[in-house]
Amino acid sequence: MKFSKALGVGATVLASAAMLAACGGNSSSSSSSSKKSINWMVASEIPTMDLSKATDATSFNQISNTMEGLYRLGPNSKLEKALATSEKVSKDGKTYTYTLRKSKWSDGSEVTAKDFVYSWQRTVDPKTASQYSYLFSGIKNADAIVAGKKPVSSLGIKAVGKYKLVVTLDRRIAYFDKLMGFAVFFPQSEKTVKKYGSKYGTASKYMLYNGPFKQTGWTGSNLSWKMVKNQNYWDKKDVKLDAINWSVQKTPSTGYNLYQSNKLDATALDSSQTKQLKNQKGYTSLNQGATFYMQFNVAKNKYLANANIRKAISLAVNRKGLTSSLGGNSVPANTLTPTQLTSVNGKDYTTRIAKSAEVYYPTTTKKSEAVKYLNKGLKELGVSKFSFKILSDDTDAGKKTTELLQSNIESTFGGKVSVSVQNLPFKTRLSRSTAGNFDVVISGWSADFADPISFLDLFTTGNAENNGKWSNKEYDKLIADSKVTASASKRWDDLTKAENILLENTGVAPLYYNTNVWMIRPSVKGVIQNRGTWNFKDAYVK
Repeated sequence: MKFSKALGVGATVLASAAMLAACGGNSSSSSSSSKKSINWMVASEIPTMDLSKATDATSFNQISNTMEGLYRLGPNSKLEKALATSEKVSKDGKTYTYTLRKSKWSDGSEVTAKDFVYSWQRTVDPKTASQYSYLFSGIKNADAIVAGKKPVSSLGIKAVGKYKLVVTLDRRIAYFDKLMGFAVFFPQSEKTVKKYGSKYGTASKYMLYNGPFKQTGWTGSNLSWKMVKNQNYWDKKDVKLDAINWSVQKTPSTGYNLYQSNKLDATALDSSQTKQLKNQKGYTSLNQGATFYMQFNVAKNKYLANANIRKAISLAVNRKGLTSSLGGNSVPANTLTPTQLTSVNGKDYTTRIAKSAEVYYPTTTKKSEAVKYLNKGLKELGVSKFSFKILSDDTDAGKKTTELLQSNIESTFGGKVSVSVQNLPFKTRLSRSTAGNFDVVISGWSADFADPISFLDLFTTGNAENNGKWSNKEYDKLIADSKVTASASKRWDDLTKAENILLENTGVAPLYYNTNVWMIRPSVKGVIQNRGTWNFKDAYVK
């Protein structure tokens, strides 16, 4: 999913030019007036609460705590039973049968298997234009439905009575269980969607919830709201918090001041704060399972459509300088799939990527190589210079990133390349990205589930997240083959070869693997985070 905090998509590092406002020891008492409520921050506005249309971590953090599907993600992404009380898989791995527990929506009406059927059909319906419809590929008829060739009613999901759900696949999907913990596969109330129409998901009051909490007070554009305990939640007895008070804090110095004054229970740290607070109680490092990268618009910018130009730009970047500037524990990236996401035969998947593919993403600027590729690209294009614009968010980290990249590129190439920057509010930036209205956009992606396909699928031809329209037939074939093979070793080979192609062609330019640093008040217990998504179901204040 897209990061929405620092640059483009979940809980990522915030950076600021402001100095640390205070560095005394933090209080161990809760910042909240009640021991059953906590105050939490996020660094950008909520784009939507519609799970069929959400793509970013800010939205999914809200949805995952106010809605619930077959499973929840527990510690270390372990699947925990939620609405599913049992699962039965056919011998050929193509049919999944789930028995559902009795549960209710926040208005007291029943949650049934039909709510899953409606939700899945709505998401794959071309009329919905869900950017996540590709995740349904492999479920019977999903691809044909998304392509507009079959009716949504033919999707391989059906309700058998109120509490039995049967899912039929076109092929065995190695990571199918992992998908079921992701919010795109949660149920939706058909009557609610139809009641509110285009307003559905645009404000708290235009929603119905079946998760541990209900959202209240979000108008669609405001910077503070609440989650309150859902009294109709099936497991309400184990939900210890009465409320979570949310606020948008784009500046880390402000966030930390609020933390110090007991008005926030958690806040993300910038580079200065990270260094000064590492020995303080509450200092927490969070691996996001995420990569930030430059996405090039090869469809609209003739200069960036040239692979040598893209390689030159990537080679000009000082990734070590960037991560140092942004703070946290993030490290320079030379692969799209982040490290520590998946292991293959006991080794990190990223060790399989060829060195020849990683060479275009150096830790520090490689000026001579960058100039060589630039001159080659300029010659092929028949020009002596060109200019382009870098788009990112209006957070401190977004601004710091575009400024550093602008400086790196212009200082490396002199007058041959001119770079301008534009920093916009996240919702606006996201809209521009989706519409392809950019030259280069700083994007971030966190794994929806712990598998490289969560990243590599993004850059297949026609994928809704492939905003720059990079395309490669061999890459597409390898990704497609990886989904149908019954051989685990061939699947890993296909994925590795595909990533090598993407990197060697500089389809995108990885910048860094995102590891976040927060101050979380020690009195707050039971909060779980998996790859940028918070889980507050079992949270409490001690």
